[in-house]
Amino acid sequence: MSDTAYQVIIIGGGPAGLTAGLYTCRARLGSLLLERGAVGGQITVAEQVDNYPGFPEGISGYDLGQLLYEQATKYGLKAIFAQATGIELRGGQKVVKTTQGDFAASAVIVASGSERTKLGVPGEDKYTGRGVSYCATCDAAFFRDRPVAVVGGGNAAVSEALHLAKCASRVTVIHRRNQLRATGVVREKAFAQPNIDFLWDTVVEEIAGKDFVESISLRNVKTGQKSAVDIAGVFVSVGFRPNTDYLKGLLPLDATGAIITDVRLETGVPGIFAAGDVRQHSARQAIAAAGDGATAAIYAERFIEEHGDG
Repeated sequence: MSDTAYQVIIIGGGPAGLTAGLYTCRARLGSLLLERGAVGGQITVAEQVDNYPGFPEGISGYDLGQLLYEQATKYGLKAIFAQATGIELRGGQKVVKTTQGDFAASAVIVASGSERTKLGVPGEDKYTGRGVSYCATCDAAFFRDRPVAVVGGGNAAVSEALHLAKCASRVTVIHRRNQLRATGVVREKAFAQPNIDFLWDTVVEEIAGKDFVESISLRNVKTGQKSAVDIAGVFVSVGFRPNTDYLKGLLPLDATGAIITDVRLETGVPGIFAAGDVRQHSARQAIAAAGDGATAAIYAERFIEEHGDG
């Protein structure tokens, strides 16, 4: 097998991609994993993961990602740090174009995950890195003894708030609905934290300041009443957008950009599979992504058995 030709190429090094690589390598398929950033995916920013089976005392997201990587590479998975920019179909081969060159394979498993959705309000881009953040684990230390806001109401947002509460003087959770979407255990922890408060039915309309964030403008979605809050940091956690821009025009995507698959996790292009947060109806959980990776790998192996190596 040449340096640029493989049997399976996996795009993305999160739990879905790493598990897929583990399975394809154990099936003795020449496999290449492409990752544009750090292996482990979104889970690496989680300070503590308590719901991944096999770790009754919990584990940091970074450590979990490293263990998944070590296990997959133990069985021969080759990893290259490169960003996929497109896929071309050449006969029976899929050519993945990347920032490090082109790589060909008979089957491709897309596990490129998702990224945080932006608010899209004035000041957000201007103050990103200067008070606006999308990762509490990364940036919480910059806001010790200072007031911050978290925008969102799901598990990710409330987990961010809980992490920030360890160092910020006050954490205000701003949610456009009147109740959290986070699961029960996570909600209970947040409600019990004395320095976390909540603004319901509220959206951010603008982020303002001088050199750094100093305040946010708010609007109550039910009454229309507007207000402003002095704040040092804004942590945005309002959802995720699938990383599929490089696949537009090739694979069927839904309105959010997620890849549409069948029960085998095969896309509209035979031999291209999708796993994890990047696919439609993903549960957006590390364990579910790992299961997707295993499923996609099993059916990729069957595809190669039925169609050969292109």
